[in-house]
Amino acid sequence: MKTIARKVELTPPQILVIGFAVMILIGSMLLSLPAASASGVPMRFLDALFTATSAACVTGLVVVDTGTYFTLFGQMVIMLLIQVGGLGFMTMATLFAFALKKRISLKEKLILQEALNQNSLEGIVRLIRKVMIYSLTIEFTAAVIFAVRWSVDLGPGKAAYYGIFHAVSFFNNAGFDIFGPVTGKFSSLTAYAADPVINAVSMGLIILGGIGFVVLSDLMDYRRNQKLTLHTKVVLSATGFLIGIGALIIFIFEFTNSRTLGPLDWSGKILASLFQSVTPRTAGANTLDIAGLRQATQFFIIILMFIGASPGSTGGGIKTTTFTTLVGAMIAMVRGKEDIVLFRHRLGKERILKAVTITMVALALVVTITMILSTTEDHAFLMILFEVTSAFGTVGLSMGLTPDLSDLGKILIAFTMFTGRLGPLTLAYALGPKAEKELYRYPEGKITIG
Repeated sequence: MKTIARKVELTPPQILVIGFAVMILIGSMLLSLPAASASGVPMRFLDALFTATSAACVTGLVVVDTGTYFTLFGQMVIMLLIQVGGLGFMTMATLFAFALKKRISLKEKLILQEALNQNSLEGIVRLIRKVMIYSLTIEFTAAVIFAVRWSVDLGPGKAAYYGIFHAVSFFNNAGFDIFGPVTGKFSSLTAYAADPVINAVSMGLIILGGIGFVVLSDLMDYRRNQKLTLHTKVVLSATGFLIGIGALIIFIFEFTNSRTLGPLDWSGKILASLFQSVTPRTAGANTLDIAGLRQATQFFIIILMFIGASPGSTGGGIKTTTFTTLVGAMIAMVRGKEDIVLFRHRLGKERILKAVTITMVALALVVTITMILSTTEDHAFLMILFEVTSAFGTVGLSMGLTPDLSDLGKILIAFTMFTGRLGPLTLAYALGPKAEKELYRYPEGKITIG
């Protein structure tokens, strides 16, 4: 890859796009083999491509039930795609380089910087080491807890495999599950809506995977440094606020809904509300029937999915820091202030412009794909908007539309997942012309706003 990159002078965003595309193509070919299908009949390549894209982009939208359709081989391919897609193929390549004691070049550091959405190269290799250690430790711990809990229902061997698969899936915010043979097709974790162990561990995995590796590293170093960076403070505050307000609104809206919270006791209602508030962080697992939620709740979840996780994480969306910047800009404008101040730090104008750009590009993508699918798919508008937003946020929640998508619909949703995982700006930089330095600036003009 280094030789090719040097010959054609690929930029870091272009290498990321090509790398993910190649990984998805390989996964598609493996999933379309007869050995991957439980029936022995090869999966349609388009369906295999959709599934591989969903796994590599850690989304979780599926056209077939993962647990019943795929063999152990097929499920292992999906789990590998989730792990590599969640941590990033360059992160995995760096791990092999460490193992072979190879030196990380400047070009590779630049690609890692782009992949992890970092502002500088300082400490990037050290961060990669921490990413691998934290990820494997968290996944292993959760897998053991899952295995112990599920051994009661599934037996030791099956429980161990289920524990590993779901620990990898949930930490990487993928949302894939293999409970089809146990609790029914496309059931996710609905059978465990009131189970405190499964809820607590799953939510812990989703949150840890969604806050970003930089934040994890900062938290681990807190005992030594006794301070947190501005980025970490913003991410933790925004994540806590969104989870808290989300759980409260879902609890209120669904309290009497007989298809969701209605039949549960108070502890079950609280757990289910919390889980449904956490999972739009781009996780995709659910303990309530998403199609059974009231329309107000479904629309609110669309907003949460659009915001998504945090930068440098396994999740998608416009990110919590972008959302916080926009809210900060609104508050500053209403109060007549010139600067956006967060935790006694002023944000630079380039950060604000980037936040606005990301949001507008993301909104344009979601609106455009939704409009096209509203023409090609014979389903309710809210269901289509939910599906598209879920794909962009790499969430994986669905109101049941995915298996019924037309071929064009699958292609468009797959493209949306791909764009959501890489980030709309990364894709734009990869496909757009190389930026040139401006030699002059136009005089400032004024227009009336509002």
